[in-house]
Amino acid sequence: MKAIRLHEYGGPGVLRLDEVPVPEPGPGEVLVRVHAAGLNPPDWYVREGMPGVPEEFRPPFALPLVPGTDVSGTVAAAAPDVPGFAVGDEVCGLLRFPDSLQGGAYAEYVTAPAADLARKPSGVSHVDAAALPMSGLTAWQFLIDLGHDHPSPFQEARHRPAALGTGTTVLVNGAAGGVGHLGLQLAKWRGARVVAVASGPHEAFLRELGADAFVDYTAQPPEEAVRDLDLVLDTVGGPHSRRFLRTLKRGGSLYPVYFGEFDEAENARLGITVTGTQVRSNGAQLAELLGLVEAGTLRLAIEGTFPLADAPAAHERAARGHLRGKIVLTVTED
Repeated sequence: MKAIRLHEYGGPGVLRLDEVPVPEPGPGEVLVRVHAAGLNPPDWYVREGMPGVPEEFRPPFALPLVPGTDVSGTVAAAAPDVPGFAVGDEVCGLLRFPDSLQGGAYAEYVTAPAADLARKPSGVSHVDAAALPMSGLTAWQFLIDLGHDHPSPFQEARHRPAALGTGTTVLVNGAAGGVGHLGLQLAKWRGARVVAVASGPHEAFLRELGADAFVDYTAQPPEEAVRDLDLVLDTVGGPHSRRFLRTLKRGGSLYPVYFGEFDEAENARLGITVTGTQVRSNGAQLAELLGLVEAGTLRLAIEGTFPLADAPAAHERAARGHLRGKIVLTVTED
């Protein structure tokens, strides 16, 4: 089969199209004929060798490897101990994350733990299904239901999503991105009022998705534009996430997707909960998300599609940033 592999770390040019053996499913696994594979930030972190990431936060991986964790395709074979899937079933999933960064989705075939997969509804395209897993599960596990008991590698406190509903105001920073545009829609689904933060060209798109208010961060710092929020989902996160503390009312919550540096004493004084989590594969939760997509409650934004062989170009586009939704590699016909 054809697969994109890393033989060395570096820029997009190190992604190489190779001929490799078709993998065989082990116990509890199925073999998936890949139709589409979604791109995510961990893909380029791995490509670069994860510079700056502390050793204790790195799952094991070794070269050469086939990157990619988000996949949509058709079951080609199943191990004898997998009763839930049959040859020909259309499925999608977030594969082995975060326990492994060698998901293998950038290929014509990939093995997948059955527990990581959900059936793809016939009304959802493979491109949309491949765009959903990591971003959708991140938004779901931060906002709706954590769904696991694994401790966060970033903090001792366990993340517990706040109740959302009528009368709740949520700000989504980075609202046009993969996690952001789905988090916005999930908050609206739960009845919240949503303030979307992105650059000006994304305003019409985000209002179409249901944003009640919009802040163009290139024209005004969002932390100066809003007050008395119940929740901030900061999909940008990192060292600047702390600035959103001033936007929250007492009793509010700040969820940085990329955890930054916070002062627990300051958080306690302000009466604000700051927690995050690390997204984990979950086929059952993914099935719920796919149901919302099929019903039209969730809309997947696709920044662009690239053939598998053009994975370097796809990574180059991702590196330029300012994405609206997700980038997807197409492998076989939908």
